[in-house]
Amino acid sequence: MSSRTPAADNDPDDADGVTGVEDTEAGTDTDTGTKAERRGTKRAAGTASATGDASSRSAGAAGAAAAASVPAIVAEAIRNLLARPLASYQLILTMSFLLTTFGLVMVLSASSVEGYSKEGSAYGLFATQVIFALLGLVVFYLMLRVPVRLLRRFAAPAMFVAVVLLALVLIPGVGTLSQGARRWFVIYGLSVQPSELVKVALCIWGAHLLASRRRDNASLRELLVPLVPVAMLVCLLIILEPNLSTTITIAIIVGALLWFAGLPIKVFASFAVSGIVLAVILALAEGYRSQRVMSFLGNVDDPQGAGYQARQATYALANGGVFGVGLGQSSAKWNYLPNAHNDFIFAIIGEELGLLGGLMVVFLFVVLAYIGFRIAHRSTDPFLRLMSATITVLIIAQAFINIGYVIGLLPVTGIQLPLVSAGGTSTLTVLAMLGLLANAARHEPEAVATLTGGSPSRVARWLRLPTPVAYRQTRAESLRDRLDQRRTGGPRAAAGAGHSARGPVTRRRPPSGRAPSADAGRGRRRFPLPWKRAAKTTQSPPGDRRHGRSFPRAGGGSTGGARSTAAGRGGGAGRARPGPSPRGGVDYGVGYRGSARAGSGASGRSEYRGRSEYRGRSDYRGASGRGAGRW
Repeated sequence: MSSRTPAADNDPDDADGVTGVEDTEAGTDTDTGTKAERRGTKRAAGTASATGDASSRSAGAAGAAAAASVPAIVAEAIRNLLARPLASYQLILTMSFLLTTFGLVMVLSASSVEGYSKEGSAYGLFATQVIFALLGLVVFYLMLRVPVRLLRRFAAPAMFVAVVLLALVLIPGVGTLSQGARRWFVIYGLSVQPSELVKVALCIWGAHLLASRRRDNASLRELLVPLVPVAMLVCLLIILEPNLSTTITIAIIVGALLWFAGLPIKVFASFAVSGIVLAVILALAEGYRSQRVMSFLGNVDDPQGAGYQARQATYALANGGVFGVGLGQSSAKWNYLPNAHNDFIFAIIGEELGLLGGLMVVFLFVVLAYIGFRIAHRSTDPFLRLMSATITVLIIAQAFINIGYVIGLLPVTGIQLPLVSAGGTSTLTVLAMLGLLANAARHEPEAVATLTGGSPSRVARWLRLPTPVAYRQTRAESLRDRLDQRRTGGPRAAAGAGHSARGPVTRRRPPSGRAPSADAGRGRRRFPLPWKRAAKTTQSPPGDRRHGRSFPRAGGGSTGGARSTAAGRGGGAGRARPGPSPRGGVDYGVGYRGSARAGSGASGRSEYRGRSEYRGRSDYRGASGRGAGRW
């Protein structure tokens, strides 16, 4: 018989217990490893998330910095562009090309339906506009080439011819009657409007007249006569056509000329108020004009009558929205909006190109205004300053009056949008004005120095453009300035009053680097030009004496002050002042070796004034302490 022992019975149980303990320990180790792995995974995920957040923040900061630097980059680019010597000239050429091209495109789009319905061709009005644009480019080129002196010489004859044409157009059989007005000449199928030509002539002649009479204390008679009487005659002839819109532009030209010429504000305000009252009277005197004004004021609600054009223009702008219906897709030009290609072409622009297209047109004219006033500000010639500012005011005023009555801010006047509206003579005259602006831009001091100092560009050689000449005062202007200084009792006149008891003081001849020429006693002395004199003058020793006076080296300020003091006295014993030099027009401070500006005459800028820097300064007293060589 077999029997089991307790040890044998307990072996399986003991084995199971040991196994359970081992399994428990193994499970504990596995759980601990899993938790560690989870913690490591979370830690790695957190680190990756933090890295991603940091990279996203850095990317956002970089994007914000780039976005913030874009305006600075654009501003710097514009600043560098405007810093170029020929920036004004190049910008005028660019704006003329952009506005002319854009105007031709919009005339083709706006006139196609009306042209086809009237003439059987969608390109008839567009072809006429292209012909006048090409003629305008020729006139632009001629205005760019004409010298300033020649332009001023023919200003009065051009004004006379324009007034004669205004009178001839009123004669039946000579002028053409169209739409109740006699405003045009028809020459070989092309209509020419003299009232548009008179705008250019008045801008040139008025600027020439006021620049010739410029004075700090000019009387009202000198400013107003004969400019205002001639302008009133022109307005009378234009009213007889009748043409109120051109009369308003003539008033704008005269107002701009008088404003920039320095007319007192009170007198200018009285003229402005009188002009506005006269314009209101003329507007209410005619039946169709008064209906337009009353419709604008809301007193007449006639959507099919006087307010039809303005209402249809508003519908066209509303139909365009922000982005427009597309170029050539306007519905207002299908005989809904009268004169869609002419007076109300801005409504077609707003419908086809939307709000963005209208703002683009406004931006182009704002840039043109900035360029025109920049040219006027940088010009040294008073004639070019007046002419540039007046032309700029005229073009911009016409543009914003047209846009104003199209969008409903002003009553309808019939003034066209320059270079955009269809109108042959208007396009011709505006391009002529822009050519005059480009000519004035080439006469800026920096432009003159650049064009005279270096070789001409390829375009200038191809166009055969003449080299501009720096502005120099005429003898009449120099004499007028000298008389003004004596009348106003300025510092020079006051200095001259102290020596009146000792008799008249003759002009001193300035020192030159060489002896007088052989023909000095013939009534005309020959002096070298400043830049040539600066090159030929030799350095003299400190004790060099000329004309009984001692002249130090350049930069001797104290000695120069003593010399000036000695010169201011009534003359030394045994010495006689030299006679006045009959030659004027040379800046003796330029190139003179004792002057602080010696050698600067080669720059071609305003350092060389010519004709007025020394001539006629008989009141030179040599005020003490001003330094050597100050004449």
